[in-house]
Amino acid sequence: MKTDDLIRVLASDGKARWRVGNLLTVALLAAVPISVLAFFIEMGVRPDIATAVYNPFFDLKFVVTISLALSAVALSLHLSRPEATLRGVVLILAVPVLLLAGGIAVEMMLPQRLTWMTRLVGTNSRICLTAIPILSMPFLAAALVALRHGAPARPALAGAFAGLLSAGLAATLYAAHCTDDSPLFVATWYTLATSLVVVIGALAGSRVLRY
Repeated sequence: MKTDDLIRVLASDGKARWRVGNLLTVALLAAVPISVLAFFIEMGVRPDIATAVYNPFFDLKFVVTISLALSAVALSLHLSRPEATLRGVVLILAVPVLLLAGGIAVEMMLPQRLTWMTRLVGTNSRICLTAIPILSMPFLAAALVALRHGAPARPALAGAFAGLLSAGLAATLYAAHCTDDSPLFVATWYTLATSLVVVIGALAGSRVLRY
């Protein structure tokens, strides 16, 4: 079958989309134990987790990372179709951005014993920059395997969003270890770590997702 014929078949077949979605779900679930095991071997949950859950800024980290992962999953599945464009649909990423921006605004209005620069730098920046990419790798590999069953017209872009969803899932794990709860820290270091995974995903996707 010629490439043009393949594109027309996949574009007209809604079942293909469901198949990729199901494969992505299964693949990510299969990657969970690997990343979780690596998390507990190398890091584990923070020692004050029992009291940290009462801190709204600690909880916000999970709201932001989970919403980022879910938004990226939706966009990855969308881009697995050959006729897909990002026009309009990319606005879904505004959800985690607005949540984080709201958290920063609230924090800046509250009295703080630490300066904003101290909160931004935190104490775990180096760990954050390495932990999130490392924990992302099983999820990224799983996502790329699943998305190969689609027909993305822009494989590098599809790979970038696969990296974004992987980083979102990895950041959700890492957030349970990280003792820096300031939204300023999250906006800075989680974003830098996520950007690295996005770049890796784009480079891998340009090769793995090409048909």
